[in-house]
Amino acid sequence: MKKIYIVDTNILIHSPESVLNFQDNDVILPMVVIEELDSLKTADGEKGSNARAAIRILEGFRQEGNLLDGVVLPGGGSLRIEKNYVDVTLPEDMPDSKSDNRILKVCRGVADANQEVQTILVTKDILLRIKAQILGITAEDYTTDQVPKGAERYTGRTEVFAEEACFGDFKKKGITQEHLYQIDENGRRQEVHLEINEFVILKADQSARKTQLGRYNGEKVVPLAYKKSKPFGVSPRNVGQYFLQEALMMPAEEIPLVIVNGMAGTAKTFYSVAVGLEKVYNSDRKEYRKILVTRPGAQFDDDIGFLPGTEQEKIAPLLRPIIDNLEQLVDSDEGERYQDEEELHGKITELFDRGIIAAEAMNFIRGRSFVETYLIIDEAQNMTPKQVTGIITRAGKGTKVILLGDPHQIDNPYLDEQTNGLSYAAEHMKGSSLCCQITMTADECERSELAMDAISRM
Repeated sequence: MKKIYIVDTNILIHSPESVLNFQDNDVILPMVVIEELDSLKTADGEKGSNARAAIRILEGFRQEGNLLDGVVLPGGGSLRIEKNYVDVTLPEDMPDSKSDNRILKVCRGVADANQEVQTILVTKDILLRIKAQILGITAEDYTTDQVPKGAERYTGRTEVFAEEACFGDFKKKGITQEHLYQIDENGRRQEVHLEINEFVILKADQSARKTQLGRYNGEKVVPLAYKKSKPFGVSPRNVGQYFLQEALMMPAEEIPLVIVNGMAGTAKTFYSVAVGLEKVYNSDRKEYRKILVTRPGAQFDDDIGFLPGTEQEKIAPLLRPIIDNLEQLVDSDEGERYQDEEELHGKITELFDRGIIAAEAMNFIRGRSFVETYLIIDEAQNMTPKQVTGIITRAGKGTKVILLGDPHQIDNPYLDEQTNGLSYAAEHMKGSSLCCQITMTADECERSELAMDAISRM
């Protein structure tokens, strides 16, 4: 049954092409949305860029017909701008001065004028959805780019049983899928379907205590190639870190993209920086020219131009977690590490001065191409799907992109576990031969006993 979707401004800012994704239904943009796009078109960063992109899309449709009357969308529906219903009455505590309430007026007026068709408000503003419900208006989030919920998400790792005869030859020959199986909740044996580059914990079916770690290369499960590596003196402490090390150590020619999900304390950033230093600082092969680190901030990226100081001074607060990890890596002696703070700071400053590692704000790397760069994007859960797509598609020859983050720790008010850039990239890159993914588990927290206890309790 055909529906009418009334689209809020934040949907266009989140996804400028969203008006094309409502199939054969009718899409309405209240006039206030056009006004808000106009005010946002000169904004810095992602908001301004997306506002301008949405305006260009609307201009394309304007050239095809009158947007007040409606123009046909590619999916068969229509798109129109609604400037009426200004006299619709709302409760006294919903004043006309608020843009949200002007949108609600349009929703109420359109619903009353089209009672035979379901009218739905689409907004990422949770409070606006609540206000709509109070008025009896159906409201939804924009779900086109949502990924599956937590329990259904790809983790990049799995446990399987291997036939005893094959298990013994694993290190020499690997194991094909037909010799692997899993046990369902009813205790029955079932076939295994592995994604390419999925990491595997192999258990011998005659003795579950015998385990091996491997990676599915598209043909068979093979042993980890970098299991014995110690990048910048760091050794894996758990299964997840063995898998993480494998993904990070593989050359960019094989795996140019690594996506790591995990809660605080699972050493995502620490291990990524360690491997980067190993590759740039110690390796004779010189795989990468430098390490480039960036972290998106929910408000920071748009406001950086107004902050005082140089670029490095502006972004220093957001890069403090990177500095914390560097302090542990450049001086491995825990007993002496903080005895001379000036010397420790000097070692880290030298890494930046020599160009071994660099840090830039997300806003400053848009539109650039990166060649032979080890690119770490920390807190990637605060990126939008468009941002993460823009970063990955900018990776040039010899560049390795590492996305790190925890979808449960999102600061952007218009993103959630299913719509953030990290989850979006993980879902869409699943099965790519050029991408490795790994989700770190709660029991792989290595920060401290307190951190581990808090994660399990809170």
